[in-house]
Amino acid sequence: MKEQLAKIRADALSAFENVKDAAALDELRVRYLGKKGELTAVLKQMGRLSAEERPAMGALANEVRAALENALDSASQKIEQAALELKLKAETVDVTIPGRQVQMGCRHPMNTALDEFKEIFIGMGFTVLDGPEIELAELNFDRLNAEEGHPSRDWSDTFYFDTDERVMLRSQTSPMQVRAMDSMELPIRMIAPGRVYRKDEVDATHSPMFHQVEGMVIDRGVTMADLKGTLTTVAQKIYGSNTKTRFRPHHFPFTEPSCEMDVQCHKCDGAGCATCKGEGWIELLGAGMIHPRVLEMAGIDPEEWSGWAFGFGLDRLAMLRYKIDDLRLIFENDVRFLEQF
Repeated sequence: MKEQLAKIRADALSAFENVKDAAALDELRVRYLGKKGELTAVLKQMGRLSAEERPAMGALANEVRAALENALDSASQKIEQAALELKLKAETVDVTIPGRQVQMGCRHPMNTALDEFKEIFIGMGFTVLDGPEIELAELNFDRLNAEEGHPSRDWSDTFYFDTDERVMLRSQTSPMQVRAMDSMELPIRMIAPGRVYRKDEVDATHSPMFHQVEGMVIDRGVTMADLKGTLTTVAQKIYGSNTKTRFRPHHFPFTEPSCEMDVQCHKCDGAGCATCKGEGWIELLGAGMIHPRVLEMAGIDPEEWSGWAFGFGLDRLAMLRYKIDDLRLIFENDVRFLEQF
């Protein structure tokens, strides 16, 4: 048995010394140290020895096992180190090669225009509100005095979710005015920017999805003069102090009287071009004094309180602000276009 242990030790140490990879090393471990390995087979013969021989042979067997286990650990570390060095060599970075340039993004012109707009109104004491894009007809139409049969409620104009026309993609952010009247204490000064959806023809100035900003003021003694003065001031802050505006009579179900505000075309300075469709002016927003019935539906006494409201397309505001000819450019996300801003 002594000769067997000596032979196992010599063969195993030689094999561990020359092993090249982890798979071969594991095979050697099983061969020499496994439950059915050569060393275990020899140890099973210990029962044949006399009582005097067993202690000496046991000590020798333990010494051989310890030597093999140390050789196994040493070979394992050697293989791991070789694999690490090979990996590091394969992943070596040549620091002399120029690095890849990181392309920085830029703010979208529409977001820049919105931030400027919000800063102006926040400076005037307005609160900025946000709301859901999926809306109920009660808030999108009913509470805004747009009764059944109004053209804006037609399937050709609005994206409905159900056949009874009670749930839809909001066609305006005006429902936030209703939500504000229901939840905020008077007086109220608020604006509500967000995405809206209408079945508009896709051309240079229209899109089926666009961004709108609604604004509302409710207080005692509010008049049409306050509306006109505020919106004119906002237009001049955004487009410059020389900006020309005009107000035209119009009709909206939720305001009375109602108006539309135009700004002079940035492309032709009022001479008439394709952008303004030859009119020299571009419609910017609709506005008016809040209809007394809208106030009453919110539980607000129109004899004590009055207010005005407006709504405009943020995308069109950005168009005018940055002299963009085609609204569709804003949504195409062409980096070459966006980098200009």
